[in-house]
This record gives sequence, structure tokens and C-alpha cells, in this order.
Amino acid sequence: MDKILIRGLEISACHGVKDFEKTEPQPFVFDADLYYDFGAAYRSDDLADTLNYSEACKIIAATATGRSFNLIEKLVYECAYAVMDKLPAKKMILTVYKPQAPMKQKFSSVGVTAEVERNTVYLSLGSSEGDRKKYLGAALNALDAHPLIKLKKVSSFIETEPYGGVASNRFLNCAAEIETLLTPQALLSFAQEVEARNGRTRVRRWADRTLDIDIIFFGKKVIAEDNLIIPHPDYARRGFVLEPLCEIAPAFVCPVYRKSVKDLLCNLHKNN
Repeated sequence: MDKILIRGLEISACHGVKDFEKTEPQPFVFDADLYYDFGAAYRSDDLADTLNYSEACKIIAATATGRSFNLIEKLVYECAYAVMDKLPAKKMILTVYKPQAPMKQKFSSVGVTAEVERNTVYLSLGSSEGDRKKYLGAALNALDAHPLIKLKKVSSFIETEPYGGVASNRFLNCAAEIETLLTPQALLSFAQEVEARNGRTRVRRWADRTLDIDIIFFGKKVIAEDNLIIPHPDYARRGFVLEPLCEIAPAFVCPVYRKSVKDLLCNLHKNN
């Protein structure tokens, strides 16, 4: 993908763990790569069809000087998130250097790099205990309230039979489309926090639960980690996942099966 480069943006600010670093400004130097499709800008030759790198620099400067942070790891992410929140870049790689870091050793600079990417994510939500509609609503509200998540679409709620042979109550299910700057692991952690706040306990697999939030697709990523598999395993055999998902994203193509959600749902109906 095309990208805009910003190199050597110097900003005087107060960041560090030492007392004097919080009151005496020192230079911080930023390098940024902003990923964006230049096709429209090429055709129009109009600034409105590209990313305004001057605006990106202003956002970085305002963020870096607006607050004081102990760590440049915190600084770099706050700046990256601020730019991505205000400009429609697909991805940003941001490095911040601290050339006057208070160290005894001789060095030219120290720095950190953060990579922030905008992804469309599809979630499956379900509840089979208590006020099921209330729990689903609470989960959707929590997602929408997160500063790095935008709730884009929500399917209808459907009632389904329990899955897995353990739960005894009927489920209320829905699907949601979100746009997020979180990593897959960070989104998983947040989803589990929301489940816990709504009374979810993990005593027995597939048992009745107040709230379940599953990540079905995370962009086109294929992930296989100890605690996270994406696309979600076995989703293509679950009508309670595919039916709501087909309502909001029928044309989305699974990166593993290479079929659309609509086609996967049709195949499920044919085989049942």
C-alpha cells in the first residue's frame, strides 16, 4: 500500500520518569509512515483525496505537548492513536527518539516504535442466562464506548437452541461489525473484561452463560495462538453465528474457506 513518510519531526516536550524531565522540555524526534491508497489523489491531484501530512504533524505535536508521560512507549502510542483517530490512514508506524535521554553511556539516540492498524472485525455475541437482551445491550454499549472501537453495525437478535450438549437454556444471539485500532490480543482481553463485568464465569465449556463475545473475523488475518484462533474455530458449522453475520456482512469472504458468509450459510442449510 502507498504511504506518506514524515522524518525528523522535532518537538520539545516533557516526558520521563525523573523529576526534572517533567518540568524541563527536551527534544523528541518522530518518524512516521502513514499507509493510504493514493489512487484518488493521483486522479484528482487534490489535497482532499489524500492524507494531510501537515495535519498529522500538528496532531503529533499537540499530543506530545498536551500531557506528560513517564514512558516514551506511552507517548508513541498516544500520538499514533490520536493521528489514526483523526485521519483515515489504514496503518501507521510511528517511531519516537529521545536524543537527550538521561543516561551515562554515550549514544546518539534511543527510541521506540509502535505499529497501529485499522481493522474491520466481526463479533458473535450470545446470552442464555438472566435478562439476555440486557446483557447483549450492555456488551454492545461497552464496545461502542471504548475509545479505540467504533461500533458500525449490529444484526437482529435471534433466539437459538443451545450448542455443545451442555447448556440447557435457549440463547439470544447477534453479530456486530466494529472498526478498531486494538490488536487481536488486546481486543480479546477487552471482550473478556466485558464478559466478566456482566457476570460471566468459566466453570464448564459450553455451559449456560450471561454473556459470550467471540471474535469471528479480524480483517483478513489468520491467527493461531494458544488463547486465540481467528477465524473462530468451528464457526462455519454454527447457524447461530452465520445467520446474524449474514445479515450484516453477507459478502465478506473467509480467509480460510475462501467463501462468502452467505455461501457458508447456504452450505450449512444444505447439509442440515
